[in-house]
Amino acid sequence: MSEDTIFSKIIRGDIPTAFVYEDEHCVCINDINPQAPVHLLVIPRKPIPRLVDASVEDQALLGHLMVKAGEIARKAGCGEAFRLVVNNGEQAGQTVFHLHLHILGNKHYSESGLGM
Repeated sequence: MSEDTIFSKIIRGDIPTAFVYEDEHCVCINDINPQAPVHLLVIPRKPIPRLVDASVEDQALLGHLMVKAGEIARKAGCGEAFRLVVNNGEQAGQTVFHLHLHILGNKHYSESGLGM
């Protein structure tokens, strides 16, 4: 798996993209194919292809992504109700092999039968 993904190009600035949020560890962008009224992607600057490729050294980064996802979701108007999704591998629906968290909000999942 190549580390030069569309997300790496966005992070480097090769593909101009408005960041919803950014810091030294991650960026957040709008999903180009939203599946909910709020659909954001939290992407680590470090290119980790899949969640299973993360190592013990990535623990602090993974925790940072989770905390930031919560803060970003609240600021995006999701309140306390949103879904956080990580697709791991092609068979799980991952299409870009650079770890990223989907924030999905302002959609009532209990009405759609997707509750878990």
